[in-house]
Amino acid sequence: MSVEPIATFESSLEDVGVELVRTTADEFESSLAPLLDSPAVGAPLPFENLSLPDTVETEPSVADLEAASTGVTAAGYGIADYGSVVIQGGANGEEPVSLYVDEHVAVVAASDILPDMDATFDRLAEDIRGGTGQAIIATGPSATADMGGLVKGAHGPIDVTVVLLEDR
Repeated sequence: MSVEPIATFESSLEDVGVELVRTTADEFESSLAPLLDSPAVGAPLPFENLSLPDTVETEPSVADLEAASTGVTAAGYGIADYGSVVIQGGANGEEPVSLYVDEHVAVVAASDILPDMDATFDRLAEDIRGGTGQAIIATGPSATADMGGLVKGAHGPIDVTVVLLEDR
């Protein structure tokens, strides 16, 4: 993986008010722990030999989602130019876990940082052909200024943190 898309991704995340936490698989749990405000919900992570701690409910009910402070999901990939993450939908509940909490923690592999939207559209097309028919492209905390001043968390999380798995 070229260093350039990672550096661009980091800069773009900063521009949209998203914290980046760099870690490895070995240090994942200790890097994640300070980001979890209880109660926390999550979707199972697709990374080999990497899972969420037992304190994160990975089969959340509607009540669990409503009560949760933090939601942890994998991001299928990141978009360097925008500081966006692509949350792929599926049976594990990635979308609600990423949308209905005050803080979303997205975990993405460094090897899955794409340089720009052209590469992202190519990857989305591959995903759709492969059966993954839904995805959310999320860029920073939810915000709106439709009715006046800027309001964060209007349609999703107030805070977003991206955990970058540097050895994946």
